[in-house]
Amino acid sequence: MTTELSPDAPALDGLLERARKDYEALAARGLSLDLTRGKPAPEQLDLSEGLLSLPGERHTAADGTDVRNYGGLQGLPELREIFAELLQVPAGQLLALGNSSLELMHDCLVHALLGKLPGAESRWVDQEPIAFLCPVPGYDRHFALCERFGIDMIPVPMTEQGPDMDAVERLAAENPAVKGIWCVPKYSNPDGVSYSDETVARLARMETAAPDFRIFWDNAYAVHHLTDEPTGIADLLGACAEAGNPDRAFVFGSTSKITAAGAGVAFFGSSPANVKWLLANNQKRSIGPDKINQLRHALFLKDADGVRAHMERQRALLQPKFETVARILETELGGTGLATWTSPRGGYFVTLQVPEGCAKDVVRRAAEAGIVLTPAGATHPYGDDPRDAVIRIAPSYPGLADLEQAMHGLTVCVRLAGYEQRTRQAA
Repeated sequence: MTTELSPDAPALDGLLERARKDYEALAARGLSLDLTRGKPAPEQLDLSEGLLSLPGERHTAADGTDVRNYGGLQGLPELREIFAELLQVPAGQLLALGNSSLELMHDCLVHALLGKLPGAESRWVDQEPIAFLCPVPGYDRHFALCERFGIDMIPVPMTEQGPDMDAVERLAAENPAVKGIWCVPKYSNPDGVSYSDETVARLARMETAAPDFRIFWDNAYAVHHLTDEPTGIADLLGACAEAGNPDRAFVFGSTSKITAAGAGVAFFGSSPANVKWLLANNQKRSIGPDKINQLRHALFLKDADGVRAHMERQRALLQPKFETVARILETELGGTGLATWTSPRGGYFVTLQVPEGCAKDVVRRAAEAGIVLTPAGATHPYGDDPRDAVIRIAPSYPGLADLEQAMHGLTVCVRLAGYEQRTRQAA
């Protein structure tokens, strides 16, 4: 996205001097801006204000369930029908549960550690050490779960087609300690890559040394498009069944960035055996999910097309922000050779790559100037980006005016850190 420039020494001195003056002016402005997490903006949350008046006087689900009472561990059928198509899971194999898919991923890890998965020889906790494959750059909360439970993390490079499948296949086949892989298959966090059909097929059919290997398929951005041409991905659950590995996939999703981020509904989809396994574990910790919230979501969204229409309204708010990020990066850093960045077709993030060894410096300088970014390294296991080059940008929450200020400030910090490094290298 940029053209490499190699300025001579006098030109480099001038570029560095300008960057220093720009940074002094930036720091003097006393900004207080935050680009750390991909939260929906208040205007996005306002689109779901109608949820608050539902379900009104209605308290019976389509199957006659009184949503005010205990029970219904699978979740309401009408809501599962809406999201079955969107998450590519048969409604009978889809559970509608609490408000957080991250919570479901946490629970699945705990249940696998402390109990036996279908197809497992023993509990994971009895097989230590165990490991997960972690495509990088990736999602820091996935990595935090592994770190929390002492699960070793093995980085795997991301490509434009998804994780490097040659590496994934080799690592999964040669080591029985490798129990799973984290995947954000559509508009992935943070680089916006969507997995190719071939990648999905290879994940489904590959040989694994562990008989209880699981793909944690976090389809967080299934309907979060930023263009007129939504990207599709292949049906992993169906591909696993066809390949003779029906229990391999755990599919997760939620309405967290669709309706109310803190009061949505999360979903789990998998094989009948895995669904039965999770239900058996869940009934020991819960007497049922919040079915009133599930009913209000079903009434508000109505059907899969209703979800799509709602997400078009979300897109109208988000797309200008991503366009602003792209415009400022190109205007301020294009042609400098100091940065490359992604142009996602959906999701919530932009990945900025700065010169190797500069990401922490950029983030530090931005913070000192009042612009808070996700910590450098958060996109890698243990918070360690070995190249110190990746910065995750989250454009969704700030208003457009604040976002413009933050992005202009960020580019100042990139120029300062980059030209200082080039000056040191030229000395």
